[in-house]
Amino acid sequence: MNFLRGVMGGPSAGPQPSGADTIQKLCDRVASSTLLDDRRDAVRALKSLSKKYRLEVGIQAMEHLIHVLRTDRSDSEIIGYALDTLYNVISNDLEEEEQEENSAKQVDDLGSQFTEIFIKQQENVTLLLTLVEEFDFHVRWPGVKLLTSLLKQQGPQVQQIILVSPMGVSRLMDLLADSREVIRNDGVLLLQQLTKSNAAIQKIVAFENAFERLLDIITEEGNSDGGIVVEDCLLLLQNLLKNNNSNQNFFKEGSYIQRMKPWFEVGDDNCGWSAQKVTNLHLMLQLVRVLVSPTNPPGATSSCQKAMFHCGLLQQLCTILMATGVPADILTETINTVSEVIRGCQTNQDYFASVNAPSNPPRPAIVVLLMSMVNERQPFVLRCAVLYCFQCFLYKNQKGQGEIVSTLLPSTIDGNSVSAGQLLCGGLFSTDSLSNWCAAVALAHALQENATLKEQLLRVQLATSIGNPPVSLLQQCTNILSQGDKIDRRGSKVQTRVGLLMLLCTWLSNCSIAVTHFLHNPANVPFLTGQIAENLGEEEQLVQGLCALLLGISIYYNDNSLENYRKEKLKQLIEKRIGRENFIEKLGFISKHELYSRAAQKPQPSFSSPDHVMFDHEFTKLVKELEGVISKAIYKSSEEDKKEEEVKKTLEQHDNIVTHYKKVIREQDQELEELKQRINTLTSQNEQLQATVTQQVSQIQQHKDQYNLLKVQLGKDTQHHNSHGDTFQMNGIQTEEVSKLKEELEEWKNKHELLQGQLKEKDSVIEKLSSSQLEMGTTEQASQISKLGGLEHNNELQKELEMLRSQIQLQSVEISKLQMENQKLQVMNATADPLLGDSGAAATSSELEGRLEQEMKELKSEVKALSEEKESLKQQLDSSSSTVAILQDEKSKLQREVAESKKEQDDLLVLLADQDQKISALKMKLKDLGVPVEDEDDTESGDQGDEDEDGDEEEQDETAAVCYHEN
Repeated sequence: MNFLRGVMGGPSAGPQPSGADTIQKLCDRVASSTLLDDRRDAVRALKSLSKKYRLEVGIQAMEHLIHVLRTDRSDSEIIGYALDTLYNVISNDLEEEEQEENSAKQVDDLGSQFTEIFIKQQENVTLLLTLVEEFDFHVRWPGVKLLTSLLKQQGPQVQQIILVSPMGVSRLMDLLADSREVIRNDGVLLLQQLTKSNAAIQKIVAFENAFERLLDIITEEGNSDGGIVVEDCLLLLQNLLKNNNSNQNFFKEGSYIQRMKPWFEVGDDNCGWSAQKVTNLHLMLQLVRVLVSPTNPPGATSSCQKAMFHCGLLQQLCTILMATGVPADILTETINTVSEVIRGCQTNQDYFASVNAPSNPPRPAIVVLLMSMVNERQPFVLRCAVLYCFQCFLYKNQKGQGEIVSTLLPSTIDGNSVSAGQLLCGGLFSTDSLSNWCAAVALAHALQENATLKEQLLRVQLATSIGNPPVSLLQQCTNILSQGDKIDRRGSKVQTRVGLLMLLCTWLSNCSIAVTHFLHNPANVPFLTGQIAENLGEEEQLVQGLCALLLGISIYYNDNSLENYRKEKLKQLIEKRIGRENFIEKLGFISKHELYSRAAQKPQPSFSSPDHVMFDHEFTKLVKELEGVISKAIYKSSEEDKKEEEVKKTLEQHDNIVTHYKKVIREQDQELEELKQRINTLTSQNEQLQATVTQQVSQIQQHKDQYNLLKVQLGKDTQHHNSHGDTFQMNGIQTEEVSKLKEELEEWKNKHELLQGQLKEKDSVIEKLSSSQLEMGTTEQASQISKLGGLEHNNELQKELEMLRSQIQLQSVEISKLQMENQKLQVMNATADPLLGDSGAAATSSELEGRLEQEMKELKSEVKALSEEKESLKQQLDSSSSTVAILQDEKSKLQREVAESKKEQDDLLVLLADQDQKISALKMKLKDLGVPVEDEDDTESGDQGDEDEDGDEEEQDETAAVCYHEN
């Protein structure tokens, strides 16, 4: 214990050992001591020395400490001391005082070297992951801190070890569910380091329900009003979502975007924001921008933008945008966030156009933002953010472009209020160079890829001064450009000219009418050639390049409508005044400029200072597109230009046709949508009607069942009354009702007789048809099958007729029964007691009358059905007679074909006989000439073969003749 007292600073006899010796003795004690208490005390002593003697403890004790972690896991206290000691050795997060004391001994990469030694054996990291699973606070917390320090020092290597370790990431995710806030918060810091620049781990962490847990923590901590824990959670969310399309899609599909809306609920009192709240809200806005960044795939960005609109997040951001008392950096970041939420999304752009600022009178948010952009007193970063917002509002938004340009046209100018067009013109011609540049770029975006608006903007007239006639906007731009440095401006000397040249290049590109208006001013072309031809300083080289681009656009999109400025003449002018090679070299100054390369990287204008504001992102795309074609156009001959013009005209015609068909297709799509809607409505109506019909059918069936029950009950009652006496049943039937029944029976008898007569007539017609069919069927063998089929069909018809007759007979029997009942009724009426009550008799007679009417209706329906069946039988007979006629025609055709074939055979026989005679004559001639001829045997055999053939042919002829006679 004296040794430990010396180490811990207590009194001891003899000289004090040095730090290295003490550490060596402690290490020996840890390695050799058999008692756990001794080893624990030694490790505690090493922990106390590890901050002051970091290098010595790391070199001598690391192996012993790792061995303790492996062997003494049952004692949480010694494990905690060992983990704390390793953390002090590996971590670079020493206190400032200790850093000053040990500054001479510190090595910059000391922590990295110790980390490399620790992770050299991957089992050490796996062991540490196992210890982090322990619930004991004294083990888990130092384990989390040590693992975080390892990730800070050697991140990629430790990430790879954890990634291949079984359930490595899942073990660490459990830290977020720990009820002890210290461990949970340090777990968030650990996951921050773990997910840096590793997409595989980011996906695993996301699918381990990280989004749900982190958003719950943010909500529990108070959203933007929370402390540094909210900041850590937001940084971890950024790690998981940034440049990870899979996690972004998972975040959107999990409806987590909707949970971001409460973050931006800012109250009316926005004074006195804490620094932590500003930081939290800044990170929240950045997280929204990660989801809708222009660098993401267009489909993913568009779906996130729609989700943000539908859940009300965009509306909440616009509320912050128009609120008062919001800090400047939060307002700037909010403008940038709104910009990317609406960029390229028509629905969001339309909503943003409808937002009004809370002023009196209300003004559109776009106008208020443009006022800030052209105001030189506003912060530079805020002005750049407003320009970016305006660019995103007009990106792929022809409707918005038209609304901005319309505020410049004479017919729509409102003198009572400030419009966006008036602000842009004011900024374009102000004495502040940055306002000139911003207004020029904003106006160029209003014309981007919209030839119609480029033509309309030519109508804009400006009143320069009192008493002078108005000049066009194009003319005023060229006037300011030609004046150059003569006007005293605040800011960069070339910034105004660069902005105006970018505007003119965008305006004239792909618009021949604008090129003609530009060339119509005789001072423009000499000014451009003079600027290009001069040898100016480095700052002016950029202006020279843009002038070359503008002159090249004037050549490439020239329609040769001005005789003095045709393509050929402009090319000759360049050749004489500048030289083609010199022109191409000056044109290349643009793309070689450093600021051009920066602007081409991303759409958001990000400049370190106002002097670096030169290029716009969309303009860099235009330069990349036109630089090559202008270079080729300068070297082209007149013939090639003509061919190119013809090709252009053909392409324009083709484009017009395509546009026409697109319009037709669009109209057809609209019609289809309308028809689909009509079909849907009719289908729903049909379903409702079918349901109604089904309901009515069921009701009818119920009524039928009730009627049948009543009928049965009536029959039973009738039998019961008959057993007691027939006189009681017919006791009040009046003679008039009986006479009516007689008349109806007579009518039905007459109708029945008429129907029987019609049946007999139709029977005779059917017999005649069948007999005529039998006579026709005996003349040909080929039609026997059809005749048999017809007879069978007639037999079936006869059977059906017999059935109908039997049914009629049954009906006549029923009629006779009814007549008998009627007679009985008359007799019973005559013998009935007149003193009996009339009420029961009246009811009985009404029931019988209804019964008779029902049976009469049934008889009518049956007679009608019989007549319809007879009509169908007649139609079938007519069809059979037409079939017989068709068969007769086919028979006559076959007979004619047989006769023709016989005639052809006779002609062939004649030809064969002539041929035999010729052959025999030729043989005789050959013999006379001495030419050897076939032997007699061969000849005989050949003759025998011919005879056989002739015999076969004769047999065929005989067979054909027999067939013919049989036919």
